[in-house]
Amino acid sequence: MGFTPLAGTRAPVRVWTDPYAIEAQAAKQLRNIGALPWVQGVAVMPDVHFGKGATVGSVIAMRQAVSPAAVGVDIGCGMSAVRTSLTAADLPDDLGGLRSAIEATIPVGFTQRQDQVDTRRVRGLEQAGWDDFWGRFAGLDRRVAQLETRARRQLGTLGGGNHFIEVCLEQGGADEGRVWLMLHSGSRNIGKELAERHISVARGLPHNADLPDRDLAVFLAGTPEMDAYRRDLWWAQEYARRNRAVMLALLCGVVREHFPHVSYDESISCHHNYVSEESYDGVEVLVTRKGAIRAGRGDLGIIPGSMGTGSYIVRGRGNPDAYCSASHGAGRRMSRAQAKRTFSTDDLAAQTAGVECRKDAGVVDEIPGAYKDITEVMAQQEDLVEVVAHLKQVVCVKG
Repeated sequence: MGFTPLAGTRAPVRVWTDPYAIEAQAAKQLRNIGALPWVQGVAVMPDVHFGKGATVGSVIAMRQAVSPAAVGVDIGCGMSAVRTSLTAADLPDDLGGLRSAIEATIPVGFTQRQDQVDTRRVRGLEQAGWDDFWGRFAGLDRRVAQLETRARRQLGTLGGGNHFIEVCLEQGGADEGRVWLMLHSGSRNIGKELAERHISVARGLPHNADLPDRDLAVFLAGTPEMDAYRRDLWWAQEYARRNRAVMLALLCGVVREHFPHVSYDESISCHHNYVSEESYDGVEVLVTRKGAIRAGRGDLGIIPGSMGTGSYIVRGRGNPDAYCSASHGAGRRMSRAQAKRTFSTDDLAAQTAGVECRKDAGVVDEIPGAYKDITEVMAQQEDLVEVVAHLKQVVCVKG
């Protein structure tokens, strides 16, 4: 499809959807971002929608600065997936037992474990670096010092909202019916606590006094505030990655108990709320992706739809106009409150027919109808990624 420039901005804002279809609040956010003096450029993904602080589905390249709100409060939130040797023919007709086993092994919602996961006993989990990782907790913002026990107990837990664990079947092609395991989660409460503390600090800095939106407050390179944020940011991003790795290993263990002959390919993992140091046209920039994945040439990524539609495994095309990025999913087309007003549990049951999942009032806000059409979103970013596999879930676990 290619991009369309968003008019009326100082820095280039390139949009991979119809600019006139972007909700007014989100368009205003994007123009505010494009007006910031530190911004090199902005790429707007086709799943774009209004977000707290900064637009979801925005990729922002800044010179010598970073806005913590442009990362989001769930630092390091992202996806992991692995293809199994199983096929649809291996699965039982009733998948309720498999779903229950997953829910019994991986806590969901606000639940934390009674004791932290013994990572040394998790089969298939990378063992390197755990002592160093936890050793760095003492160096984080002193205001989260009392949260270490909670952070340890929440490792290997899913969370709520739009986070999920799925068993999927590949659609079409030579591997039709191949079983995949997939999950979506982030840095749990500790990432949120760190993000909110740094966003608060940024708002109070003098150079942010006259911004068009105080939520877009930035840290500047070479300052102690920037150094402190980046220290905590890198740690939280690693926590999110390790959290997903623990859950994926536990999920593989659950499936192995049901299907002892199963084997697994190499897993895929990608953040979609994070910061990365990158270079474009010879300019060193800090790239924030909030609701976007890196899609450098050859990079494998995951773009999910909703709990009743499909998902995609993709390979990046390395498009520099988009700062080598792609969408992180379908993107919401209505708020959670609006979804609850619009849809009923009967609607949820109808829209998730054929999927073993919750169908109660507690997840109506996650109904497929609250999200954009994932096939449309994919069509709008054909110059950003190529599809490797199209998946359809048959089990979906939500918090």
